[in-house]
Amino acid sequence: MNNGSSISDFFLLGLCNPPQLDVVLYTVFLVMYIITLIGNIVILIITNIDSALNSPMYFFLGNLSFLDVLCTTSTVPNMLAYFFVPKKYISFHGCFIQMFVFTAAMDTEFLLLTFMSLDRYVAICNPLRYKNIMSKNACFCISAVVWSFGLSSSTFHTSTISWMLFCGSNKINHFFCEAPQVMALSCSDTSLNQLVLIVTDLILGLICIIFIFLSYVFILIAILRIRSTEGKKKAFSTCASHITIVVLFYGTLIFAYFRPSALNAENIDQQIAVIYTIVIPMLNPILYSLRNKEVKGSIQKVFFKKSSH
Repeated sequence: MNNGSSISDFFLLGLCNPPQLDVVLYTVFLVMYIITLIGNIVILIITNIDSALNSPMYFFLGNLSFLDVLCTTSTVPNMLAYFFVPKKYISFHGCFIQMFVFTAAMDTEFLLLTFMSLDRYVAICNPLRYKNIMSKNACFCISAVVWSFGLSSSTFHTSTISWMLFCGSNKINHFFCEAPQVMALSCSDTSLNQLVLIVTDLILGLICIIFIFLSYVFILIAILRIRSTEGKKKAFSTCASHITIVVLFYGTLIFAYFRPSALNAENIDQQIAVIYTIVIPMLNPILYSLRNKEVKGSIQKVFFKKSSH
């Protein structure tokens, strides 16, 4: 990490809201953060303790919950602290550490959701071969690939930006250090870096979206071939939560990074970032627990029955 720049810290402008709303927004975001932590930690506990959830689907769900905790914890506590601090400074190195952790979590989740669609495809389209294809070794290999990609991608993005020179303004128009906003402050030529980042993200995004789309086309065909209505409902219910999260997660990120220039209204980046740093991580455990009888049964068995004894 290069700190040859003339600035030693960054000033985060935070959420550009009227001061009279600080207490309200602080309370709302604090409650959402607590719900996010509790929900995802509960999912992590039950997927590791309850043998009834010893399947690839819940193995990946545990990974997803850990990523959500990592994503929110890297950004939200700082944002909450800055609500009542007049000088919202973050050190040069602290900024890039935050960027690295956040980017790693997001890139890993991006790929994890893609492989979760593969899991649903195998479970519905090849149920007899499901245990052989999605074996423990296969799941661990997929997890290793996903995490390795997220960490290496984040290392590349973060190191590329950290090598730039920052000799002008140190004011980041955001509530945390996100790559595009930090890169915009550099006094180096960032055109090549921006092109590389956009092209790599676009190629990866298109591959993942096409893969998920094709998976669900085959899943839909397989569901329509099921004769019983109850069988169709059961098959669809196992995919509904994942589809919802994919649409929210991918849709928000695509809009954030590839929206038309006409929609580049002031402070829209902060509003969109709130969705993928706070709202979606909070919704993940809620959607999976509300729509899944096995998860609800496991929560009751692990927590409420133990407490009753």
